[in-house]
Amino acid sequence: MSAVIDTHDHSHDEHHGPAKGFTRWLLTTNHKDIGSMYLIFSFAMFLLGGSMAMVIRAELFQPGLQIVEPAFFNQMTTMHGLIMVFGAVMPAFVGLANWMIPMMVGAPDMALPRMNNWSFWLLPAAFLILVSTLFMEGGGPNFGWTFYAPLSTTYGPPSTTFFIFAIHIMGISSIMGAINVIATIMNLRAPGMTLMKMPLFVWTWLITAFLLIAVMPVLAGVVTMMLMDINFGTSFFDAAGGGDPVLFQHVFWFFGHPEVYIMILPAFGAVSEIIPAFSRKPLFGYASMVYAVAAIALLSFVVWAHHMFTVGLPIAGQLFFMYCTMLIAVPTGVKVFNWVATMFRGALSFEAPMLFAVAFIILFTIGGFSGLMLAIAPADFQYHDTYFVVAHFHYVLVPGAIFGIFASAYFWLPKWTGTMYDETLAKTHFWMSFIGMNLAFFPMHFLGLAGMPRRIPDYALQFADFNMISSVGAFMFGATQLLFLYIVVKCIRGGGEKAPAKPWDGAEGLEWTLPSPAPYHTFATPPEVK
Repeated sequence: MSAVIDTHDHSHDEHHGPAKGFTRWLLTTNHKDIGSMYLIFSFAMFLLGGSMAMVIRAELFQPGLQIVEPAFFNQMTTMHGLIMVFGAVMPAFVGLANWMIPMMVGAPDMALPRMNNWSFWLLPAAFLILVSTLFMEGGGPNFGWTFYAPLSTTYGPPSTTFFIFAIHIMGISSIMGAINVIATIMNLRAPGMTLMKMPLFVWTWLITAFLLIAVMPVLAGVVTMMLMDINFGTSFFDAAGGGDPVLFQHVFWFFGHPEVYIMILPAFGAVSEIIPAFSRKPLFGYASMVYAVAAIALLSFVVWAHHMFTVGLPIAGQLFFMYCTMLIAVPTGVKVFNWVATMFRGALSFEAPMLFAVAFIILFTIGGFSGLMLAIAPADFQYHDTYFVVAHFHYVLVPGAIFGIFASAYFWLPKWTGTMYDETLAKTHFWMSFIGMNLAFFPMHFLGLAGMPRRIPDYALQFADFNMISSVGAFMFGATQLLFLYIVVKCIRGGGEKAPAKPWDGAEGLEWTLPSPAPYHTFATPPEVK
């Protein structure tokens, strides 16, 4: 028995005859169509956000101002962050959820198909508004992706109100997507599929959906307070009117820290499906993996002020947030141990999904260690707002979220298209991405420790060599993603071998995912025979 059960009768998806062309996509309620649209949209945003990163790295290739104005540089850093977080990573995981969750739990479709359609189509509208701010008077948001007040409220460009509107629409989309995931998992599981028999990808998404519902209204609250400060004369964040700029940071990071786990938990789930399949053995410690994800999610709510060690927190506050942050390393360590234990003495093979999954484990762990360094309050006074922080979160998000998405795409492409992708090209894509990513972000640790601040268009001469290496790596990583586009398009158009029923050969009962925990007959004589 595979954990993927597709019981959906697709012959009646359109009740009024088959819709043609664009209308089919505009009106579809089919979870596979919507999943595909999310994935296509997220890749388009990935290329757009990536091209903005290319502008940043081109400017920093050498000291001195050469390519863009400092004001435009600030707009690029801001938009790159916002587009990658809200436009590339989150919609990609929602796309994977749409495709895989109904099949993994044996549901005919998502529980709320029309809301599913609406939650997708809000996104292109939101990002059209966000990107249009770049063409408005005064330019787009230029205050960093964290849009700290009063920089964004008192000193922001006139387009800030449009930016706030775009954030609201994205948040509504995310909340509806999360409600849909929860409703599907709780109500549409096939008979016999108890919660503790669900594939881990489903578990991680269930927990992620609760995180989304908990924190998206907080983001809505903080941007609404900004809106009032800008347009209605309130002073939530303006000290001159009795407000407090640090209040903004508290509210923002109460959303922002769980948000980073929203971007990584589904990748944990995907990797927990991929590692067992290419190790040809069941996942080690299924239950502990579920509890670890839940523990990470709960702890993510009590660590927000570790982003704020330099604002003048009382010493008791610094200690609390320091210890809570270090505590997150425990469940994360459990997960890493279980992945390694799954591979231990397994019949390993290293196709593209496995390569991305193994790189995910190694590089994400490096990002975790630099996170532990940043968690130590007195040390953070030195690292805060330097390139060391940039290195840290890119080591979590690029090998974490992005590599997790690549691994999932290669793993499930044969399922989605009926065609095998080009393995040689996929491995080329992996190694180019792996090398480019490390060249781009590893030198940033050294730059940060040497004192180079974040978010600057120019820098002192002693930082030149590492910045040059960083830029070369970034361009290598960016260019390689066009190869990924080629591989996927070629696969979708059937330009490869027909996918066998079990594409990952030898993975008995592991066609697409693992029934987790594995049924008893995988191991021994059935109990009634004894």
